[in-house]
Amino acid sequence: MDLQRIRSEVAEAARTFALVEAYPTTEGGIYVKAGLQTSAGNTFVVAIYFQNYPHQMPKVFVTKPDLWALTPHRYTDGNICFLHPNLWNPGRHNLTFVLMRTAKWLNKYDVWRANGGVLGGKWVGASLKH
Repeated sequence: MDLQRIRSEVAEAARTFALVEAYPTTEGGIYVKAGLQTSAGNTFVVAIYFQNYPHQMPKVFVTKPDLWALTPHRYTDGNICFLHPNLWNPGRHNLTFVLMRTAKWLNKYDVWRANGGVLGGKWVGASLKH
């Protein structure tokens, strides 16, 4: 994990997003908390974990409020699928990119929920099977 790169990216992301903070993990790493507001005015708090970063895509969890049960485009451990893992490029992608993609995912979640969620809501936009 490249801690220096993460610290630099946190500072950069804080210039674009109002609520971005870094915290230490119990393993000696860093995780990031961010507050994001959707177009519908809903506010979410996310936690971003960096395992083997930048070579591995970070994991993003929505921590507040709880997501609806059976929300699509999530992995079995609960992190959201903001990008297909095969598309992650450590030379091009950074924390600001992750936050932008997370904001897009949250807006799609709002639309899915407003259109019926599990009872018939369609996830808007393109998606890849994996």
